[in-house]
Amino acid sequence: MTSGLPGQVLDQLGAAIVNGEYPPGAVLRTEELERAFAVSRTVAREALRVLEAMRLVTSRRRVGITVQPLAAWNLYDPLVIRWRLACEARADQLRSLSELRSATEPVAAALAARRATPEQAGELTVLAVNLRATAKARDLDAFLVHDIAFHRLVLAASGNEMFTQLGDVVGEVLTGRTHYHLMPEEPQPAAVRLHIEVAEAIAAGAPDRAEAAMRAIVTQAMEEMELGLP
Repeated sequence: MTSGLPGQVLDQLGAAIVNGEYPPGAVLRTEELERAFAVSRTVAREALRVLEAMRLVTSRRRVGITVQPLAAWNLYDPLVIRWRLACEARADQLRSLSELRSATEPVAAALAARRATPEQAGELTVLAVNLRATAKARDLDAFLVHDIAFHRLVLAASGNEMFTQLGDVVGEVLTGRTHYHLMPEEPQPAAVRLHIEVAEAIAAGAPDRAEAAMRAIVTQAMEEMELGLP
């Protein structure tokens, strides 16, 4: 439900809720959405169903589909994160996501140094080399692809299924950082070296080194973003 006409309705409606155009307690009526988005009742209902699964809305007997407050939302849903990054709450969202990264990724790196398979360690090394090459070329789009893959793999190599499922969350914050121009036009050489250090530490089975290098990465990322945030 993230492509085609249904996906467009979901994206527009979800973003409007997150941006406060439909405040908590607002009632969403299917027939009004049909007219507003010029879609069939089936499409409108499907969008509402997905939003209810994200806990942005809830269905109440004798009331209808009601917008939920922020505290009820599934804040880990990648689409919710994307919508929040696109609205006035961008700064708060980036800060909270960065704090989440600082609390989880260094620990995941340490676990990966203990649990990563040889194949995972080798792939991390390849990704680190690709990061260095794309950084020198100032190809931020390619750098982002390798950066997301690198951090996803560290989370997966931790062997902790809860950390692994944070891959989409980290992917969204890295994408948002690039999309909203909150990182240098050329990635910092120090940050690239730290990624290489993480890969080498994991390959060497050195958890303390891996954790320290990853902590330095997320700390530097937070500092860079703060410079560009209001």
